[in-house]
Amino acid sequence: MAADDTPQVTRKGEEHGDTGQSGGAVRVSGVSIQHTQATKIWYGKVFNEPGYRSLPHHHGEAETGGYVLTGTARIYFGENYSEYIDMTEGDFVFVPPYMPHVEANMSTTDELVWLTTRTPENIVINLPEVDDSVLAGYVRP
Repeated sequence: MAADDTPQVTRKGEEHGDTGQSGGAVRVSGVSIQHTQATKIWYGKVFNEPGYRSLPHHHGEAETGGYVLTGTARIYFGENYSEYIDMTEGDFVFVPPYMPHVEANMSTTDELVWLTTRTPENIVINLPEVDDSVLAGYVRP
């Protein structure tokens, strides 16, 4: 067995933080090309502080899977971000490649934590900002 054929562990607190970001959604990776032998997957956590949201963005060619670990989430999408889906702890979501969206923490008191995976890697392409008023039901603390 070659040295690179062994499991790699990223310990709590040692996640890689120098990765694509989008405003109020802070991403850290546990498995990525930047600090493990992975070459076709990005897997990490995304944090949204109470009442905060991401910038409008998409993930290029990457397919994205998400899981709400804690909190209440809303993903805005569609024309002028007028459509949305709500999720709570335990819900999974798939976001197709190139789909513009905004990820929001709908709670003004509790943190939102996602587990997220992307393939081939963490591609984050930020788009022009939108005013909070176009996002139905979104309120900052």
